[in-house]
Amino acid sequence: MVDVELVDVSLRDGNQSLWGATGLRTAHVTQVAPLMERVGFRALDYSSSTAMGVAVRTHREDPWERLRLTRAAMPTTKLQFIGTGFRFISWQNSHPETMQLVYDRLVANGIDRVVVLDPMHDMDAARETARRLKQAGVCEVIGALTFSISVVHDDAFYADLARQFAAHPDFDRVYVKDPAGILTAERARTLLPAIVGQLGGTPLELHSHATIGLSPLTYSIAPELGVEVVQVGSGPLGNGSSLPEARRTVANLREMGHRVDVDDRALGLVCDFLDGLAVAEELPAGRPQDFDAAFLHHQIAGGVMTTTRRQLREIGMEHRFEALVEEVGTVRAELGHPIMVTPFPQMVVSQALFNVIGERYATVPDQVIRYVLGSFGRPTAPIDPAVHDRILDRPRARELASEPPPPTPAELRRRFRRGISDEELLLRAHMPEDQVDEMLAAGPAPRHFNPSLAPVLTLLRELGSRRSVHDLAVTTPGLRMSVRRTAGGGPGA
Repeated sequence: MVDVELVDVSLRDGNQSLWGATGLRTAHVTQVAPLMERVGFRALDYSSSTAMGVAVRTHREDPWERLRLTRAAMPTTKLQFIGTGFRFISWQNSHPETMQLVYDRLVANGIDRVVVLDPMHDMDAARETARRLKQAGVCEVIGALTFSISVVHDDAFYADLARQFAAHPDFDRVYVKDPAGILTAERARTLLPAIVGQLGGTPLELHSHATIGLSPLTYSIAPELGVEVVQVGSGPLGNGSSLPEARRTVANLREMGHRVDVDDRALGLVCDFLDGLAVAEELPAGRPQDFDAAFLHHQIAGGVMTTTRRQLREIGMEHRFEALVEEVGTVRAELGHPIMVTPFPQMVVSQALFNVIGERYATVPDQVIRYVLGSFGRPTAPIDPAVHDRILDRPRARELASEPPPPTPAELRRRFRRGISDEELLLRAHMPEDQVDEMLAAGPAPRHFNPSLAPVLTLLRELGSRRSVHDLAVTTPGLRMSVRRTAGGGPGA
């Protein structure tokens, strides 16, 4: 019997995987946070630079304020941020000192656990990021072993990375991250012991998406292979392209004889709230998925797959989907087998799309050029020489090679008006300023949300916008309300 802890991913990865990162607003988070605090999760996968950018761009909400409110509601549960270590919100690389400022402000606002996800498994870069995180005061730094299938990514590859993580004092824990959900139970039986054998007691966690239905079974045997923590999504934010659903995972682990010390009633309340939210906001619930062997080849995560199908449909080429999937595997091999985790799925799929539409590598996105130039670190395997030369033998590659270095925090402060906070500075430096202006103009985000009232409030807003409606009465078993438009045009009770 093994004690197993849970990390909940609903607020970040679940929202991103199933709701396009846009489904949750500050009011939703602040309502469910006190319930989540009671469950006994070891941590919440809470935010990322992508999630912070979406809060500003889509909802005109301050992500720093959301973080502070969540920390106040959850004083004991660790709040996790995940990042690559070289960029914040923007796709462009940030100056190392700017990243230090990001980490400093994340800690000051409530983040105490950070995943270092170097998409190249560049250990020098990962160690430098971990050093900066500890300098900022991060309590737990987690090194990510991002799982992939290729001729390069064998058990020995991951065991060596695990050894390097364990040997560095700035890493507190390690997790296996399986973004495509392709870690089978059979592979786990060799991979996980190989990793544990090199960790020397450093705790191991497992994060595996349920995209093709493999991860629930892999989770059920993971504790016997040395995994101490599994990551889950609650209620409608579990399953599908998210991670295994929390209640089912708890039941499975207990059935296998393991101890999972969580408050089942509180977990049920969390799931009930999220169920009501999904219905009120008309958001899809994750569902158990059928096995799809194609994912073992293209390894495209569910969210990217949905976007890709939509893009093909918009240009009238949905019939080329299978050809695109085949080209994704080819491009990935030619680029040195980058792991299909942000930002590389977007790069590989975009390049494959251009190759399918026209002549191969006649059109190359800037981010692919930057990748070949080494802006994202060292590729895991050598880039195909012919592809390497063709990508760099173009004027745009020479322009990007001579790009100036990213600005330092001091240079950023000179660029923007004096007196703004570091938090506002970081948003303005990495997003269109008009979006930040609109966020500030919107004022503090609402903090309360009741799913059962959402339909009534939507009705009131819609009818209130119609000048022809002067009197409105709403009667339900638990509510009686009347609204009358005043002479000045505003509502009165």
